[in-house]
Amino acid sequence: MQVILLERVENLGQMGELVTVKPGYARNFLLPRQKALRATQENIVYFEGQKKALEAENLKKKAEAEKVAKKIDGLKIALIRQASEAGQLYGSVTSRDIALGIGDKGFKVDRSQVTLDQNYKVLGLYPVKVWLHPEVMVEVTINIARSAEEAKIQEERGEALIVKTAQEEEADLAAAAIKRVEEEEAAAAKAAEDSAGEPDEA
Repeated sequence: MQVILLERVENLGQMGELVTVKPGYARNFLLPRQKALRATQENIVYFEGQKKALEAENLKKKAEAEKVAKKIDGLKIALIRQASEAGQLYGSVTSRDIALGIGDKGFKVDRSQVTLDQNYKVLGLYPVKVWLHPEVMVEVTINIARSAEEAKIQEERGEALIVKTAQEEEADLAAAAIKRVEEEEAAAAKAAEDSAGEPDEA
């Protein structure tokens, strides 16, 4: 299906471009969100007539987004979640959670503007892209922790604060015990070598 883009769409094109997309993508995303028009003869004529007004409106929105971007870029958002001792979340963090977190800092962002590159299932700090405008992207850091205190420590350290599991503690103790036995055996072998090398007393 051919459509005319009404704004810049990442990995697709700039405003005013005529592009071919899959019908499902056009019907379910581009058309209902008013990011594009079907490329019919009437719509092409309509777009040409509206082009200057649309471009002026786009520039205005872009300028507003750039002002907000200066305040939001680099923002750190603490998200408090329940998690296991190993740092595994009971559930995950969604784009809606991140949008609400940004909202708590005084900036209005819709969840559709938040791009999730992965599923956040473990405690820690993660960079997240937020599109304030089709041509203006900022990066915020989400800090997933079990408490406000833990979030503060993670922010200072720049990494997740994960408590070892009982199995990991046991594995560490077992490794330490094996190392100790090996060191004792090596010391005993060295002592035996040394005594074997000494001349017998007459």
